[in-house]
Amino acid sequence: MKVNQNKEVILSMVSEGANLETASYNELYLVKKLWEQNSFLPSIRVICNGPKTREYLELIEELQGKNLKIIPVIEDTNELEFFSKYKGELGVRVDLDVKVTSHWDKKINRYGLTTDEVLKMKKIRNLCLIHYHVGSQVEHMHDLMTPLKKCFKIYAELKKHNPSLDTIDIGGGMPIPYDLQKRYGFEGLARKIIRFLQSKADKYDIPHPNIVCEWGRFMVSPAQVTIYKVIGEKKIIHGNAKKWQVINGSFMNDLPDTWTIHQRWHVVPVNHLNYSGRKLIRSWVAGSSCDSDDKYTANGTYVLLPNLEYLPEGEAQYIAFLSTGAYQDSLACNHCLLSSPAKIVARNGEIKVAVRRQTPDDITKLFGW
Repeated sequence: MKVNQNKEVILSMVSEGANLETASYNELYLVKKLWEQNSFLPSIRVICNGPKTREYLELIEELQGKNLKIIPVIEDTNELEFFSKYKGELGVRVDLDVKVTSHWDKKINRYGLTTDEVLKMKKIRNLCLIHYHVGSQVEHMHDLMTPLKKCFKIYAELKKHNPSLDTIDIGGGMPIPYDLQKRYGFEGLARKIIRFLQSKADKYDIPHPNIVCEWGRFMVSPAQVTIYKVIGEKKIIHGNAKKWQVINGSFMNDLPDTWTIHQRWHVVPVNHLNYSGRKLIRSWVAGSSCDSDDKYTANGTYVLLPNLEYLPEGEAQYIAFLSTGAYQDSLACNHCLLSSPAKIVARNGEIKVAVRRQTPDDITKLFGW
């Protein structure tokens, strides 16, 4: 759920039978509201990751007592005491210490227990799941298969002492082709994972494990498009692009991955794609805050956009950033007190306003005015 907590997205997913993964008390609180409103099927599982505050732990226990299929994942030894008397199913996260090429390739991983710590436990009460996570936007398929091979050895060893263990959670990592460069496909990777686990389980003479993946970014990124109105342009004297196109929004506020991890997006004009035969112009896009980092340059290259000089008088230009459905809304801010954009839901030929654009009163109240 940390990828996109918008109601329209979550309800659409669970209505199709998707399971859920939470990383905080507040996210699990949303699950509680859905559960109490009978908004999803009883068969749906909820996996609880992340460091757990006392409130988070107590809510897990409350929902387990209400017969929600909830699986808390033990992150560190501090959580072991609380879960030693827990009556529901449990998972454990292991730090495999495997390095991969990805956007989340940290030299030191602070999540999960070491392999030695997990194996020394041997018997873990009600253990049903082993979990790991090696990266986001993993560039190569072998970087997803290598940790799986290491994890299976731990799984097979734990299975000797924990007959209830039946699930491997491979975490996230499936990449989104933001830059339109296809790396490897979902179906090919899925087949490879299934064949490997089937073969290994047969070799060890143990049942085939269930497979959980947390590919939230892969699932919801394409669900959202961010559209800006161009409010002006100016020449660029030195640069790969010829003009700045200034928008009525802010990348630092609305698409923070643009400047935090230098995310590349696929950017297209919404209108005037082929006006009067004029060519598109190499452009950089500037946000309307007063911050020099509030820009999109496609990592120093450019995007092709209509030249405002040749637009019919009185007509506006709009541009779209595609696949913006992951993380951007939850990371958004109000730098320079700029308004967050309206959210428009387009579904089955119908369009409705889900969240209106922030007013000055909405924003100033956030700061105590």
